Amino acid sequence: MTVIEKFLGRQVTLPDDLRYFVKQGLWAKLDGSAIIFGFSEAALTLSGGIQDLNFLVEDGETVEQGQSVLFAITGKILYVDSPVQGIICINTAAKNNPSVINQDPYAMGWLFAVTTAEPAARTYQDISDCAAYLKSLQSSEGFKNPEGLKGGVSGVCKAVYSGIRMQKIH
Repeated sequence: MTVIEKFLGRQVTLPDDLRYFVKQGLWAKLDGSAIIFGFSEAALTLSGGIQDLNFLVEDGETVEQGQSVLFAITGKILYVDSPVQGIICINTAAKNNPSVINQDPYAMGWLFAVTTAEPAARTYQDISDCAAYLKSLQSSEGFKNPEGLKGGVSGVCKAVYSGIRMQKIH
């Protein structure tokens, strides 16, 4: 288990035995002929957590790699693409109660599983390991702002927040 002590003001974990779809912050776990996907703790921290989910495909539908399969409402709307091609199985418990994703992202908070046509083990190995995902996170706001300071760390954000703080509103 990789533990990041200070990531945008929080401690986050990245299980070493999972793979990661770096582009969207999804973790992946092999389960027979299917690959299960969910948001990593780091992705949830960066997004501010999941407030609502809406799947764009039906359970049992065939999806293409790169096809948008759901959108999640956080502080903004995130479109999530399927990292692999195959038949999708939706986690209806997470759909009906999105707070489970924030509470338990690596067990109950999985989003969807995709059963692949080609051997899932081969497809799974093409997804990044924990070390590669951790390396990609090092250029994120989470590492740049380990204390989770309001306004972030960019010069523009600091200038805006400083300007707002100095205004006197009557």
